[in-house]
Amino acid sequence: MGWIAHTAGSLLANYLTKPLKKTTHIAPISQEALRASLQPGDVLLVDGDTRLSIPIKYLTQSTWSHAAIYIGESALPARESWQMPLVLVEADLKYGVHAITLAHYAHLNTRICRPVGLNPEDCKRVVDFVVKRIGYHYDLKNIFDLARYLFPFAPVPTRLRRRLLALGSGDPTRAICSTLIAQAFQSVSYPILPEIKREWLGDPNCAHCYNEIYHIRHHSLYTPRDFDLSPFFEIIKPTILNGFDYRSIHWK
Repeated sequence: MGWIAHTAGSLLANYLTKPLKKTTHIAPISQEALRASLQPGDVLLVDGDTRLSIPIKYLTQSTWSHAAIYIGESALPARESWQMPLVLVEADLKYGVHAITLAHYAHLNTRICRPVGLNPEDCKRVVDFVVKRIGYHYDLKNIFDLARYLFPFAPVPTRLRRRLLALGSGDPTRAICSTLIAQAFQSVSYPILPEIKREWLGDPNCAHCYNEIYHIRHHSLYTPRDFDLSPFFEIIKPTILNGFDYRSIHWK
């Protein structure tokens, strides 16, 4: 029955990855500005325009339905001079874990999330982690689960939405976009949105003294919006970074 599930999953993937019609998207950041601003290790969040974007945005209550990680222009072998470099790695519904160019998302609204203080050695380890997983398949079990929310079922309670995205077969050779990136950062113990518990020291002379104990959340619980919400990732806006002067705008 495996080939039946694979065929059904492939057909469903083709359906879910088709862009929606009559959908207006604004891409305020040009491809050139993205290229000048991105650094290896940056997470690029994407406001997707496919059918799959609907359930992800609904379950996460977020603008961001997809995430990719920037690996730089030298992480993969050079291409022909007329070809754009492959600088992003993502877990895609149809193609699995693969590398793409910046032009792939140039027409969509994006956001750059940069890990603060990530040293060069750990940054290389994060990049190597995702590069070594190029060729892994997307988790087909996740496709079938997400597909259920394309239909007008009863609203899902807020407390359950994150758990509904914590899906998948558990096969280490299969990946989901935000799960892959979360695993990469967890491999160097870099926090995204950990559970933080405070333990009071019990010092009678210091009522406000406590230790913060960090607990790692399972990688399957992470969604694209978590990189936006994380206090450990800086939001990079190329328009401001490159010098913004509202007086230079030519309005029609």
